[in-house]
Amino acid sequence: MHSTGNNDIRSALNEKGGFHVWWRMLRPHTLTASFIPVFIGTMLAYIDGKVDWILFSAMLIASLLIQTATNLFNEYYDFKRGLDTEESVGIGGSIVRDGMKPRTIKNLAFTLYIVSMLLGLYICMESSWWIIVIGLGCMAVGYLYTGGPLPISYTPFGELASGLVMGTGIIGISYFIQTGSVTADVIWISIPIMILIGSINLANNIRDRDGDEKGGRKTIPVLLGREKAVTFMAVLFTIVYTLTVIYIVLGILPIWSTITFISLFIAKDVIKNFRGKTNPLEMMPAMKATGKTNTIYGLFLGISLLITQLL
Repeated sequence: MHSTGNNDIRSALNEKGGFHVWWRMLRPHTLTASFIPVFIGTMLAYIDGKVDWILFSAMLIASLLIQTATNLFNEYYDFKRGLDTEESVGIGGSIVRDGMKPRTIKNLAFTLYIVSMLLGLYICMESSWWIIVIGLGCMAVGYLYTGGPLPISYTPFGELASGLVMGTGIIGISYFIQTGSVTADVIWISIPIMILIGSINLANNIRDRDGDEKGGRKTIPVLLGREKAVTFMAVLFTIVYTLTVIYIVLGILPIWSTITFISLFIAKDVIKNFRGKTNPLEMMPAMKATGKTNTIYGLFLGISLLITQLL
């Protein structure tokens, strides 16, 4: 039987049983962090030549599976280390609130890794076997984020790791498997996405700052303090839109990419909704807005590239 506090959390988060338990466990609201980089990398390839849509689909599914597995490893190891409780906000809650066995979560994560490896083999056969080295490296980072003797999530480098792997890494791979090369422009264009994906991680750490500090983590918000971490996030957003302007002026991005600035209004809401908040539940709107900022920016960036090719 769940405690009163548990029921309060469920009510506040609008958590339901049945199928919703499995759906929440996958943390679907985070999965655009996989879709957007694959989409942008493929649109960049579309500008430079034709696209193999089967390869695109394989890359997209593999990326989604790896991120989902990473979320599950996070759930498993945070529970094992005592960081997740029935009152924890922002987790799938499959173990502490829904009663699923930790081993089930861990086994499912490894299963998703195996399926993604099979997709990776197909991608390698159609492009280059070097991809398997890079892919295994990305999977290792996903596991070591919360697993291993010194998890990345316990250091100030979680944002950098997630941004590099899921932003620059996935965009670069998605472009390479279509074209057989990676250009300097692709790397430059990946930087704003790298920052925005890292910011999703930063938002998570801002919300969880107090619990992370008690758990021994040394995240950026733990080291800087919550308010300074929010200011740091505002600086990161400023860099994203400044780079976008520079890229457009230099011709790295088309003029159509100005539509990405629609996401600026959501980015402002992120900072506004974080300021002065200390309760994790109060910060949930800011968390959601951070994910939406990456989604809207990335979606419109990819669309701007597609428009350029079609016109």
